[in-house]
Amino acid sequence: MGLSNATFGFMGGFMVLPLPQMLAAQGVPEWKIAAISGACLLPGFWVFALGPLLDFRFSRRWWATLFAVLAGVGMTVAVLFRSHLAVLETALIVGYAAAALSSNALGGWLAGVVPVLAERAGDDANHEGAWLSSWTQVGVFLGNGLMAIVAGEGMRKLPAAVIAPLLGAMVMLPAAVFPWIPLVGQRELGEDGRSLGDGFRQFFGEVKATLRGREVWLTLMLFVVPTGSCALSNALGGVAAEFHASDAFVSRIGGIGLSVAGAASCLLLPVLARRVKALPLYLLLGTVGAVFTLVLLVLPRTPLTFAIAFVGENMVQAICFTAAVAICFNVIGEENPLAGTQFGLLTAATVLPIVYMGVLDGRAYSGHPLLPWLPHGVSGMYLFDGGLSLLACVVMAALMMWWRPAARKGALPDRGVHLTGE
Repeated sequence: MGLSNATFGFMGGFMVLPLPQMLAAQGVPEWKIAAISGACLLPGFWVFALGPLLDFRFSRRWWATLFAVLAGVGMTVAVLFRSHLAVLETALIVGYAAAALSSNALGGWLAGVVPVLAERAGDDANHEGAWLSSWTQVGVFLGNGLMAIVAGEGMRKLPAAVIAPLLGAMVMLPAAVFPWIPLVGQRELGEDGRSLGDGFRQFFGEVKATLRGREVWLTLMLFVVPTGSCALSNALGGVAAEFHASDAFVSRIGGIGLSVAGAASCLLLPVLARRVKALPLYLLLGTVGAVFTLVLLVLPRTPLTFAIAFVGENMVQAICFTAAVAICFNVIGEENPLAGTQFGLLTAATVLPIVYMGVLDGRAYSGHPLLPWLPHGVSGMYLFDGGLSLLACVVMAALMMWWRPAARKGALPDRGVHLTGE
């Protein structure tokens, strides 16, 4: 059931490597590749605002299936019209938003299934939920890696009329599992009597209430600045030629880096969290990622260096996101009536630095009048991304240290676990 979340992984995997490779092969400049990739990933932030739609009228199975199909259609259209950049960008934005909505609908659906599974297995619901949650993330990373390989190889060896519908079908395929997942606890045809407008009004009222908390604002700030974004991973695919790496090599390394390495990184978090609390661990991992990026400056431009850079950046990004989710759990606390709204808002904030840093990295690569001190090319990307991320980690660490006294004085609302971990 968790692997059915691969639809979202397939769409995200296409954005990371096949898309920049495809655009670079068409002669699109790096700054424009970065801008297109950023725009296509942006729905990962704003799509949370459409959350009430998934609770309206039809079951979440229905919504998850509909949006999985729409994501596949978006993928097909994008690859068919790859040379028409406006059409490609629009199709991928719609497709990625649909994949995110399908994933959100699936998440809400599976949350209701967990107690049923636990009862059938005679197991604890928390244990079953942890297993199911882990497999949903494995589904994302396997989807990332498989798409990097299949799309990368397929677009080089097959005509667009063949590979486009194949990739579209690949995106839709995980929805084939949906008929076998129990349909429990889901209202049909608006049984609660609410209109869609009522749902949106309640949702945005909850968002407004959520933003009154100082903890939430501080966490939003932590995620919005590039402390753990490792956005360079999304830009490397478009500049692989500078490392003398063939397209086939890049696709295969991407498949390994986005699946095996990403999943392994997520599984490291519980081990590290035994020694370091979630918040300082997030900043520590972000600092490690920034230093790693700066160290890449001294390495030669070879295929091996590309592999090290791509896999390393993705590993840090994966574990940083996992740590960010742990921070969200801490901030939300127990018995929080706005838990769903807060979680959606905070996790959406982690997407923003990936988007804008991707655009800025592309500008740093091509040179920009506002950044005359930066070298052009890959070195400029390394220096800008690593330097700005390191600065963000230092500033946020200082801000968190200033926040600690306030926490001790009881300035934070007591919900069990404070942002500082105390």
